[in-house]
Formats: sequence, C-alpha cells, structure tokens
Amino acid sequence: MPKQSSSFSIKQWSLDDRPREKLLHKGKSALSDAELVAILIGSGNRDESAVALCQRILASSNHNLSQLAKLSIKQLMTFKGIGEAKAISIIAALELGRRRRGGEALQRDKITSSASAFELLQPILGDLPHEEFWIVYLNNSNKVIQKSQLSKGGITGTLVDVRLVLKTALEVGATGLLLAHNHPSGTLKPSTADTQITNKLKVAAQSLDIKVLDHLIITESTYFSFADEGLL
Repeated sequence: MPKQSSSFSIKQWSLDDRPREKLLHKGKSALSDAELVAILIGSGNRDESAVALCQRILASSNHNLSQLAKLSIKQLMTFKGIGEAKAISIIAALELGRRRRGGEALQRDKITSSASAFELLQPILGDLPHEEFWIVYLNNSNKVIQKSQLSKGGITGTLVDVRLVLKTALEVGATGLLLAHNHPSGTLKPSTADTQITNKLKVAAQSLDIKVLDHLIITESTYFSFADEGLL
C-alpha cells in the first residue's frame, strides 16, 4: 500500500471526496455552494479540506456567488491551496452559469413586463464595474429584434446619439424601445441625466410613431422601472 502523504489524513481525503459522492447519490441540489466549488478544485491544502477551503473563499465574498464571480485570478490565488489552474476553473464555472442565465432569458425574448426585461438584461449589465447604456429594439409584439450598447462609461445626455438610435430602429423595423443602464454603486435612484435621456428619446421617438416602453436602472440583484413608477 502506498505511503500516505503527510499533507492529508484519511479523514481529510474523505471530506474531499464526499461532495462527489453526495452529488452522485443525492443529486446536485443537495450540495451547498461550497461543496459544488470544492468539486471544481478537487483538493484543499495542508491544513483544510477542499470543502473547508471553499467555505472560507465564499465567506470572503459574503457567501454571494455574484460577488465571488467578480474576483480575479490573482485574488483567488491569495487563498492557500488555490493555484492558477484552480482559480481558472472557478472563474470558468461561474462564467458558464452567467451565460446560462443569459441564454435562458434569450429564449423568453418577449418583453411582457419590467421583470422580464430585467431577466433579459441583468446578465449583460448586472455585474459590470462601470456604467453602460443599452437599447433593446422591439417589434409590435414586444419581441426582441436587437440589443445594442449605446454608450460605455459615465452617462450624460451628450453620449446619447438620438439620430443613431432612431436610424437603427427604422432599419430593423422596431416599433418599441426599451432603455436600460446599470448603476454599479447599487443605488436605484434615477439621476437628473437619467431622466433627461429618457425624455429626450421618448419625444424624438414619438415623431416616428415609435414608443419608449420603459427605462430600467439595473443593479446586481434588482432594478428600477420608469414605467412602473409612472415616469413615462
């Protein structure tokens, strides 16, 4: 029998294996976030199992997977036992989850409410560290024709090219527009510039019988709707 490594006791190795066994026998929903991440990294370090290590990593992100997804490879590698390969595995898995959510939203591409608009746009805007302004072009059934980034960075009226927005709307045959931008700070209160942009596009679109249906301010987990608040 091979000599046991001094880095792990038998008990520690069994802890590392347990998430896999648990998934196999009880199903994926039975596992905690830490256990799922532990399966990704495979092993811990000399002092703690993979599960314990992942519990510590998650605790540093307030047990929030969206916050964990914002960590860089270098930040993950500050945890003992997480090398470059393991850090890349964690980041890749979280990115797949983000893309899956985006793909599911695309399948439900008819906008029926502010909530459905949020589901479509949160995967695009929710986790960004900077502001972006997007336009969603809709047909007369409120189905998405096209999504376009209008600006990146701070939002001011000077960054909104109304002519370009309306030119694109006419080219794709849109009859409705959905405006959206994110607030990385997490605040949901619209700024003066947000209101000015909304009114500017609303008035310009009306002349072409195109309706601005809503303007969403999106954060990591929730949103503010101009339409829901009676501001359109």
